[in-house]
Amino acid sequence: MKSKNVLLGMAGVAMFSSGAMAQKPANIILINLDDSGNGDFSCRGAIGYQTPHIDWMAANGMSMNNFYAVQPISGASRAGLMTGCYPNRIGFAYALNPGSPYGISEQEETVAELLRDKGYATAIFGKWHLGDEKKFLPLQHGFDEYYGLPYSNDMWPFHPQYKFPDLPLIKGNDIIGYNTDQTKLTTDYTNYAVDFIHRNVNKPFFLYLAHSMPHVPLAVSDKFKGKSKLGLYGDVMMELDWSIGEILRTIREEGIEDNTLVILTSDNGPWANYGNHAGSSGGLREAKANTFNGGTRVPCFFYWKGKIQPASVCNHVYSNIDILPTLVEISGAKMPKQKIDGVSMLPTLTVDPTIAARKYLCFYYHKNSLEAITDGRYKLVFPHKYVSYDGQVPGNDGLPGELGEGEVKECELYDLRRDMGERVNVISQHPEVVKDLTREAEVWRDELGDDLTGRQGKARREAGKSVKAAK
Repeated sequence: MKSKNVLLGMAGVAMFSSGAMAQKPANIILINLDDSGNGDFSCRGAIGYQTPHIDWMAANGMSMNNFYAVQPISGASRAGLMTGCYPNRIGFAYALNPGSPYGISEQEETVAELLRDKGYATAIFGKWHLGDEKKFLPLQHGFDEYYGLPYSNDMWPFHPQYKFPDLPLIKGNDIIGYNTDQTKLTTDYTNYAVDFIHRNVNKPFFLYLAHSMPHVPLAVSDKFKGKSKLGLYGDVMMELDWSIGEILRTIREEGIEDNTLVILTSDNGPWANYGNHAGSSGGLREAKANTFNGGTRVPCFFYWKGKIQPASVCNHVYSNIDILPTLVEISGAKMPKQKIDGVSMLPTLTVDPTIAARKYLCFYYHKNSLEAITDGRYKLVFPHKYVSYDGQVPGNDGLPGELGEGEVKECELYDLRRDMGERVNVISQHPEVVKDLTREAEVWRDELGDDLTGRQGKARREAGKSVKAAK
């Protein structure tokens, strides 16, 4: 039966590709939220506010219920999203600070570059976080238009703990202001996105809407202030839902809904120690900056009228590094010249959600530490220390709480089908699973290395260096 499904999938993709050739290539809208968790939408159990437009996407598209950010931190996750690579393959780690001497290498081909080479108009409105020197900014990496912040919205002089320089607002390659009024960000990004769609209805376009919210410091426009029953966080989520509704309304009114793929996801899990200013992981273990599910398992919805079956669900393991090869296949663009790690999800999306293109996913973190690996059902966790939220009193009203330290002293195995929260170690019950996952981990240690076991890896590339660092 599995072989039959795969054959059907291949045939369906071939039919899809030939059909796409007869019309304008599909438009692509990628919406990436910042620090939004699995429990942040009303269709996923959120309380105190409603997210009707996101719920509508889930009801009329595909919900990816086993979807992961490639790393549980902003910059590295976004590097993987844009390149289809494990971030450590391309020399990326952590979340870059202002003035970092590193950024995305000019040798890496982003999804925007690949699509622009295919004739797409490309734009990013929102957060970039792949380097703030000019050579690292979006216009040098495949985007025609850019308006937004070069890194996280908390990296400014008003941070409650750390000292940062003034936060630039950038349009194109130019700084147009500093320390902008963040209550306007969601509305401004949305207006830019809607205008971009209107201007490009007659040619294929790739729109990357990378919202700064709901990352702290939370900020919301007057039209949503005080609207939820969950305080400021609920207000922010309601405004983000409005933004998504505006995107959906625009493609519908322009008559391009059946030729536009809309993707909604998040860069990592919620920053739980911010308490009432943080999102919900939906009961998963730990949170942002942690490779347990609360930090890496993120919401993801795909909507494409007439191409993706409404109310469909995929329970196979996928990651945001799989978005690039999926969009390449949809558009007919060329794959990157250098090796990537993502796989196309197109058969799963457009033919049969039971088709699985990915077999394993690694959870690297920090500079190059392989902390866990999964086959979708089982997750093998290797010995490592980690930032822990367990037992810590969270902060309140924009101030962070304390963080603890946890440690995995011996390998642990979790059955994610029955224990998504990773509470019960079943390693003694499944020696063959442990053997299989360990064997696969060794393949990746040989390929990309592993600081936890002292392995260097043979296929890692360097990040880009700033002009100052290169001297």
